[in-house]
Formats: sequence, C-alpha cells, structure tokens
Amino acid sequence: MTRNKSNQLTDGEQSIMEVLWKNGEASVRDITDELSKEKQTAYTTTQTLCKILAEKGYADFRKEGKAFIYIPKITQKEARQSALTSMLNKFFGGSPKVLAQHLMQETDIDLDDLEALQRKVDQSKD
Repeated sequence: MTRNKSNQLTDGEQSIMEVLWKNGEASVRDITDELSKEKQTAYTTTQTLCKILAEKGYADFRKEGKAFIYIPKITQKEARQSALTSMLNKFFGGSPKVLAQHLMQETDIDLDDLEALQRKVDQSKD
C-alpha cells in the first residue's frame, strides 16, 4: 500500500522555505550552507527537497550557469494559512471554536493573551 503524498511542508521543506522567505531567493548551495549552520546538511538532500518544493508548488526556480536558484511562490502567511486550515480540518472538524477550546484547556495561555485575543475578535466585528 503506497502512502499518499502530502501537500503540506515537512520539517526539512519548512527549513528551506524559511531560508527562501528570509532571502527572497537562494541557490541550493546557499540554502545548504545556511541550514548547515544549525545542523549538518548534505547538498544532495537540499537539492532533492528543493525539487519537491517546486513539485508541490511552494517554490519555483531558474538556472544560472550550473546553479539552480529557488524562489518562494507563496508567502509565509499563505503557508501558515494552508497549514492551519489543514490542521483544523484534520484534528478539529474544521472548527476554530474547538481549536480555541483545546488551546485554552491544554496550554498555559494567560489572561493577558486571552484579553488580546478578545480585542482582535471585537475589532474584526467592526
């Protein structure tokens, strides 16, 4: 039985997208060098993940000489929205209310944070 390919970002893909969002564009070598500052990363691994990002529609690329330059096709905000929508649908029946209740029960959200959220809710009603 084959596994369905997810359109969501894996941790490795997310790390690459963070580099692209930060820099606007980057070569595979530049991405590998940036990621290796935190954890040793193989060039070929970065190259493969960049190709997957292009296939998923998260990034585009152009060739400059022998180098491939990757460019984000979606913003970080769009990626967050997509991930949140997927999580809402998968774990909370598509209900932001159920998610909010879960966060209130399972996290150490404090009164100041709740009041700030309420102000945002009140502002969105205007």
